[in-house]
Amino acid sequence: MRALQFILITLTAFAGCSKKAEPPVKNIVTTKTPDTTVIVKPMYHDTINYLALGDSYTVGEAEPQAQSFPYQLADSLRIAGYINTNDPQIIAVTGWTTLNLITAINVHAPLQHNFSFVTLLIGVNDQFQGNTQSSYRTNFVQLLNTAISYAGGDKTRVFVLSIPDYGVTPFAGGQDAVIGPEIDAFNAINREESGNAGVNYLDITGISREAAIDLSLIAPDGLHPSGKMYTQWILKLLPMVEARLTKK
Repeated sequence: MRALQFILITLTAFAGCSKKAEPPVKNIVTTKTPDTTVIVKPMYHDTINYLALGDSYTVGEAEPQAQSFPYQLADSLRIAGYINTNDPQIIAVTGWTTLNLITAINVHAPLQHNFSFVTLLIGVNDQFQGNTQSSYRTNFVQLLNTAISYAGGDKTRVFVLSIPDYGVTPFAGGQDAVIGPEIDAFNAINREESGNAGVNYLDITGISREAAIDLSLIAPDGLHPSGKMYTQWILKLLPMVEARLTKK
């Protein structure tokens, strides 16, 4: 009879010590792996509402919606046991600059201000359209404050992603030596301002540059990330989001 290995999750409390609130767990979900290992995961019954702000990289341009990083993130959370994770609400359009996103938010139907978490990825079109770094900084700070507001004022529930480097894609036509440093300059701004605001920051620019030697990381349009690249982002983003969601 084949032995079954169980990963058991235990809770330990110490008398007289303060105890952090644990996420509500009412059941478990089991996953059987090929080697017959049974993994026992907690099922979190809190409803997870997620807002994604951005541009084409948030939309998942040139790929099916399910392959975009917000939808992959929501699916990954469900697999991780957050079974009541809703599909992401997205305010993003291909080609948007920071100013376009600000304008859209101002005219958008009122949204709740208690999202479980918010992601923000914006800036490539500011660089592409030749907007100044000074205007980008001003607009980015405004968007950071808006994102924090949508997260109920909790800066730890906001996750900024760096701008990918499209200079390595076929679309760029070999202009990576020019585009790359400009992307780095814009990312230096969003990294600095994210640090000043105290939000979470994920650098995915290095992953995007791997497309220089792996075309499977690029969508069929020769410019945007493929679902495969978005999956690599999620491998880094998911643990960050989970760490926040387990802290009530």
